[in-house]
Amino acid sequence: MKNKNWSKASIVAIATILLWLKTYIAYKTSFDIKIENWRQEIILFINPLSFLMFIFGISLFMKEKNQKRYILITSFIVSAVLFANVVFYRFFNDFLTIPVLFQTSNMSDLGSSVTELINFSDLLYFADFIILAVLLKVKPKFMGYREYSKVDRRAFFLVAIAIAFFNLGMAETERPQLLTRTFDREMLVKNIGTYNYHLYDAYLQSKSSAQRAMADGSELADIDNYVRANYLPPNDDMFGIAKGKNVILISMESTQNFVINQTVNGQEITPFLNDFIKESYYFDNFYHQTGQGKTSDSEFLVENSLYPLSRGAVFFTHSGNEYTATPEILNKNGYFTASMHANNKSFWNRDIMYQALGYQRFYSLPDYEVTEENSVGWGMKDVDFFQQSVQHLKDMPKPFYSKFITLTNHFPFELSEEDSLIQPYTSNDKTVNNYFPTVRYQDEAMKMFVQKLKDEGLYEDSIIILYGDHYGISENHNKAMSEYLGKEITPFESTQLQEVPFIVHIPGEKGKTISTVGGQIDIKPTILHMLGIDTKNDIDFGSDLFSKDRLDFAVLRDGSFITKDQVFTRDTCYDKATGEPTDRAACEPYMEKAKNELEYSDKIIYGDLLRFYGQPEGSKESYPETAK
Repeated sequence: MKNKNWSKASIVAIATILLWLKTYIAYKTSFDIKIENWRQEIILFINPLSFLMFIFGISLFMKEKNQKRYILITSFIVSAVLFANVVFYRFFNDFLTIPVLFQTSNMSDLGSSVTELINFSDLLYFADFIILAVLLKVKPKFMGYREYSKVDRRAFFLVAIAIAFFNLGMAETERPQLLTRTFDREMLVKNIGTYNYHLYDAYLQSKSSAQRAMADGSELADIDNYVRANYLPPNDDMFGIAKGKNVILISMESTQNFVINQTVNGQEITPFLNDFIKESYYFDNFYHQTGQGKTSDSEFLVENSLYPLSRGAVFFTHSGNEYTATPEILNKNGYFTASMHANNKSFWNRDIMYQALGYQRFYSLPDYEVTEENSVGWGMKDVDFFQQSVQHLKDMPKPFYSKFITLTNHFPFELSEEDSLIQPYTSNDKTVNNYFPTVRYQDEAMKMFVQKLKDEGLYEDSIIILYGDHYGISENHNKAMSEYLGKEITPFESTQLQEVPFIVHIPGEKGKTISTVGGQIDIKPTILHMLGIDTKNDIDFGSDLFSKDRLDFAVLRDGSFITKDQVFTRDTCYDKATGEPTDRAACEPYMEKAKNELEYSDKIIYGDLLRFYGQPEGSKESYPETAK
């Protein structure tokens, strides 16, 4: 009887092997995981195995009926986790984290974006589950079952443990201190596997939840010293240049800098912006620094001069924190502060987070007349959004600080025919093709908006600041982007494509292009200094973009950084002039700064450390002598 059972195929072995091979195939076909040598290929191949042996090995303790049911359910759940990562990766070029899964309130608004990312062929990601189900239904006797002894079970799990340690040992050899690089999810997935990465992510989530409870004000001392040492005084020529003026801040959805002063099919992509920057301060070496929170991350950066988290969106995970944001500061300086976005107020948890940032008013969906005719893709068209918003501006107390968040230039870049002002690009990539007409539409909407401000008498007393919030075209579209740009998209070029426009328009001031390297984290001190408000007592990691003797430096959320002469990304130092790898020593002076800034910012957010800012000295929750 025993021999007969051994002669049958083991359902545990079949389920493990099928899911193991499917995962490896998904690695190679659905994710852009860079493999540099044969050792990395072996690691990638074996890294799902130990987890799958453990998870399916639990069934060795079960009776036949329960074992088969457990394996089917587990196979489906694990396949669903893999598929969810595939869909997420198709647009964000990233892997899921637990905080992202908590953002379920966003799902109802995703609409066409999700359907654009899912194909009928995606059923293949559940092929192993279907095969198992069919075999159990049609050929139940093919699947063997036997009761395993303690020795058998012990041997099975010892093999699984041995594979896990072998995997981790090889991974640590290839990438020392691997588990400290939590911001580099591709590195983690490549070395420990998708499923083990999610277990590690769960550990990080529990750890971050405990950090706030364990935090006290003493942790701010080192951070405060770092911020003070790096503070730059404002430029005397620019400090207070816009004092008392209204501030109109426009977040341009998915707008990258490569479209500025460029054409597609012989037509200008951004004709209005091309003219607007001639009479504005235009920063042409400016980068977005967002993580998984995308637009909400850019808002967080702009308002707080803190970096977003490497996992999830701060708007969701830490909306209850204490912040010293631009709206709160301006409230104390006589400004009326408002954010304007014709979308559900709960999207990205804005209704809660805006209270933490100090906004006095949020003009959301109910404040606009939204119809089928004036909507496309994600919602209200930018032209109608801007035109209806002007009345809100007129009704606001003056001076005001008002942030606008555009929507039309959002993946999957849908646009009705009557709104298309240029023809799509012609490649085999629909996303890249459709990107250009929606950028052109957004540009036209802003042109009409500025004219409306002039017509309504709001223009002269306002400064207009525009910035791109994050990339629109991810690395998954490098082939078409390479075709459009006429050059190979290397890691260096990919980092350069994270440039977004930053434009400061002050009526009456002459235009000037400024090539200092900066990022969204620098917007807060830049705005406040122009309004005549000093930031020397604020915990800011950014610095005024107009300051003299400013260090050319911007660090991205994935740990990459850009200086005047170098780009450091994916553990390689590139010469900015040639785009070619150069001596790592050229980047080393900036590595510690990049690491410190990201870690210090994370400590502030995870520990909610700004709640201690200004506490009386002598208490457990006290803060050093620079308290405001």
